[in-house]
Amino acid sequence: MATMTWTRLRRVVASRGFTPATWLPAASEARSQETAIRLARVVEPGPFEPRPVGTPEPWPGMVAFLEGTQRYEVMSYASTTPVVVAEVAAAVMERREKKLYPVEEARRRLVIARPSVLDSLGDLVDDHETVALSEDTPAHPVQEFQLASRVVDQARSRLEMEVGLRYRKRSSAWLIVDGPIAVNPLWACDPRMIGVVKAHPTFPFEGSDLDRYRHMPAGSRSPIFVPPGNEISPVYSWGLRLWPWKGKHVLHGLVRVEAAPTDQTLAQVDELSRWILAERAPVSTPDPRWDRLLHGIRAVEEYLGASGER
Repeated sequence: MATMTWTRLRRVVASRGFTPATWLPAASEARSQETAIRLARVVEPGPFEPRPVGTPEPWPGMVAFLEGTQRYEVMSYASTTPVVVAEVAAAVMERREKKLYPVEEARRRLVIARPSVLDSLGDLVDDHETVALSEDTPAHPVQEFQLASRVVDQARSRLEMEVGLRYRKRSSAWLIVDGPIAVNPLWACDPRMIGVVKAHPTFPFEGSDLDRYRHMPAGSRSPIFVPPGNEISPVYSWGLRLWPWKGKHVLHGLVRVEAAPTDQTLAQVDELSRWILAERAPVSTPDPRWDRLLHGIRAVEEYLGASGER
């Protein structure tokens, strides 16, 4: 996989006077996110309380899953300036007759450092794309690594968007995205795209409403709301509890769903929720995020990992 390539690269760049190093972030496959409470606007009538959605139902017709992965680490240092290597990938897999098939895929390998450092590396990194960090401020190894991690996040997001748009040009099937769809105006208004957000750095409510949101029982959803900060590409969203949380923690099994802000979404929210419940990853999935994973998303991650090793 990428790690084997980077190990070889470390050995080569050492001959140019670089100091080999290994610094792998604690969660190198996840995007960096800030925590906050940003109050949302509830658009569904009725009291603010958990709403049972009913028994899980298989997704009707063809459905596809879009996911991206990222991996990055410090490969070496030029004096105290880190050289970060990264691989980002994205793919869409389509389910036909209960089997998943890859239909779109893209991958990029990056080397991220200051321009002077990249110049010193020269042709050693010809098989990678180079991304130059700003030299406007004095070099600080931790800050440089943080800047590089943002570059990786952005590269992964662009790749996911590219792959998703390519797929949409060829198919009008339901497309489930791992993450928000509000990041793209075309996705946000697509009536057959669903975003499933696993992380909860931002809560849309506070006080007693937040308590009800976080303590929803399995198989229940919140009222539909409009998340703030998406004026260019607004979406409808709701919390959905995939698995029981008691005895775990209050975010166990909780995802946030995004869909187009239409009357159809309002009318179909319980049905969509039942379809999503039927996509839950098995309890035996060897992944610490299993309680928020969908089977199709997990399959795309596994495919990207396997295809990266070939």
